[in-house]
Amino acid sequence: MISVWVELNDKSYPIFLHDNWNNLFQEALVYLCRKSCSLRGKKMLIITDENVYDLYHNPVKQAFSSWGIEVVTSVVPPGESSKSLQQAEKLYTAALQANLDRHSLITALGGGVIGDLAGFIASTYMRGIPFIQIPTSLLAQVDSSIGGKVAVNHPSAKNVIGSFYQPECVLMNVAALKTLTGREFSSGMAELIKHGIIRNEAFLTWLEANQAALAARENSLLAQAIHRSCEIKSEIVKRDERETGLRAVLNFGHTVGHAIEAASGYETFTHGEAVSMGMIVEAHIARLLGLISPEYLSRILKILAGADLPIVLPDLDNRLLLKWMQHDKKNVQDRVVFVLPTAPGKAEIFRDVQIDVVLEALDAARQE
Repeated sequence: MISVWVELNDKSYPIFLHDNWNNLFQEALVYLCRKSCSLRGKKMLIITDENVYDLYHNPVKQAFSSWGIEVVTSVVPPGESSKSLQQAEKLYTAALQANLDRHSLITALGGGVIGDLAGFIASTYMRGIPFIQIPTSLLAQVDSSIGGKVAVNHPSAKNVIGSFYQPECVLMNVAALKTLTGREFSSGMAELIKHGIIRNEAFLTWLEANQAALAARENSLLAQAIHRSCEIKSEIVKRDERETGLRAVLNFGHTVGHAIEAASGYETFTHGEAVSMGMIVEAHIARLLGLISPEYLSRILKILAGADLPIVLPDLDNRLLLKWMQHDKKNVQDRVVFVLPTAPGKAEIFRDVQIDVVLEALDAARQE
């Protein structure tokens, strides 16, 4: 059993990582019983999507039921469109019909969309009830399930309706990654690579050296990669839980990436694909500002391409992309905020990038 402790004073919690459901739930039961004395008789709402339901709902529900918990399940359509206030209202209704109270729990079983949505429900139902994260995608395991950012989308902007709300614990089954499509797996690799670029060159170098074995989804190597990635993100979250400073560096690639997602209607690209292209654009901005060398830009391009991620910006109108960037939640006083690499394993926040530099970088990213 591998574990990472996310240290947030009275909101601290563990991440458990294994390739066996029984071992994960055994560890979680010991921890949760020690924390809350008794789970027997409590109610739980599992929130999952149609795809994950068919794969993992039964073992997860059976495990919770064996703890003496009364479990009900709500299944939502897969995809970004489920991260909405309309879907949230349906889930509040399901929670009320199941008679969930302030001592009940919510479990997020699925990828990043489910984690964000279920966490948002947990943070707002009866002003907040406990929840557990069980991320089943690589993207969710290394990014969205850690740190307590929960949200739904607004038609005009992504993730602007939300809060910071930490889970009781996170259970990660690395074996679940074998059921991901190649595209879904590559999307998760984007966030792993991002952590190396912004925070730890040694990890970036390790990812480069083990790229082929990781693509083959060898359990022990995947566990190493996820463990190290979780440690990097947890260390950043510990120092800045509510994203008032340092934590913003985790948004490398996201200012442009979110704009790409929005401008293409949230249906053309996965989140990881959009972030990959966003990292390329933002690396071009860094090169144009003299922050990184052309050689380091080429290195970033190579590792992203090696993970089967897109590195060429699609033919989206620059004015439309700029419009969506101006809605980014990191912005301050109408200035678009960018996270830019400054050296291997390092990144900083910039608030005064000129629009002509952004436009030049967008054009350059279409010519890779």
